[in-house]
Amino acid sequence: MKICEEKAVISFIRYCISDSQRIPSITDWDALFLFMRQQALLGVGFCGIEKMKAEGADVPKPVVLKWYAASEKIRKRNEVLNRRCVELVKRLKEDGFECCILKGQGNALMYPNPYVRMSGDIDVFVMPVGNVNDDPSLNCSISIEQRRRVMNYVRRMFPQAKIRYQHIDYPVFPDVEVEMHFIPTAKNNPIYNRRLQRWTEKQMAEQCSHFVELPEGAGKIPVPTWEFNIVYQLSHMMHHFFDEGIGLRQLMDYYYLLMTTDNRQQTTDSRRRTTDNRSMVDTLRHLNLYHFAGAVMWVLHEVMGLEECLFIVPADEWRGKLLLEEIIKGGNFGKYSGLTRHGMGTKYFLKINRNMRFVRSYPAEALCEPVFRTWHFFWRMWHKY
Repeated sequence: MKICEEKAVISFIRYCISDSQRIPSITDWDALFLFMRQQALLGVGFCGIEKMKAEGADVPKPVVLKWYAASEKIRKRNEVLNRRCVELVKRLKEDGFECCILKGQGNALMYPNPYVRMSGDIDVFVMPVGNVNDDPSLNCSISIEQRRRVMNYVRRMFPQAKIRYQHIDYPVFPDVEVEMHFIPTAKNNPIYNRRLQRWTEKQMAEQCSHFVELPEGAGKIPVPTWEFNIVYQLSHMMHHFFDEGIGLRQLMDYYYLLMTTDNRQQTTDSRRRTTDNRSMVDTLRHLNLYHFAGAVMWVLHEVMGLEECLFIVPADEWRGKLLLEEIIKGGNFGKYSGLTRHGMGTKYFLKINRNMRFVRSYPAEALCEPVFRTWHFFWRMWHKY
């Protein structure tokens, strides 16, 4: 993307999510539509189109209709996902599992309009319900036994369900893919991954009991707390960054997470803000997320206009520019980077070549990524997953 086009797109994105931005000058509507589709931001973009029309801008009718059609598909998809999330939580509860819906419909609730977020599948963390007095490990520990019980539960119904290190496919619905997570996310470096899993173990019981109401009376679902999401979604983005890539949709989720009432209220109490932020920074350093958080803050500030008072760490321009370059080049989950067009063998070496670019900025993760991927391949072969 040319520099002039990039500036126009950034201006449009800021306009879509801010009340104080001037009407952007768009010369190539097709290019804008393509970019927003690749970044999974068409729903947010249509909010900008409606806003432009309301403020008297001359938006061609075919453009409005094209964006409206895309927006309606996104709205209907969210309605389906809301309904399926409620059904899934009820089903798992009846079958003896506590659960928590990760990202997805929980993130959509943070948007001004929860129907504009482009969602994909349903990611749900699950853990067997156990008696705390009889077996404490079944309540909040991500144990081998817990993983085995989840896998057995799914494979009794779907013997061919694919298993990965983090999750197992659960094809229970005809219209929505579901991934049942043993762990919410992971890191490539074994030392930091163990730290992350220990941190997660302490948090998950609370996440499974944190219920929120979905729009239009669709029902209630358990979603992560704000404090958990700050760390979890950052770690999830970093993991995908080294896998195939991330897009602006993931950054938009994090923008609205930082814009939520909980965070804004903290900024009004300087003492509480200082104490909470110091604890958060310590956690990010402990989990090797601090530098990536700085990169994310820079992108959110440059692209979406996030105020510095809402930063969780200082912006890191050097790493931020590298992150933004990858986001623009690869699109949502790196689907447009070219990696997905190759077979597994070729992709393996292309990923190594790609991730070696990040050794200076994230040495622990970049150097361990091919090691983790190789281990994961033989781990699946050994267990016949």
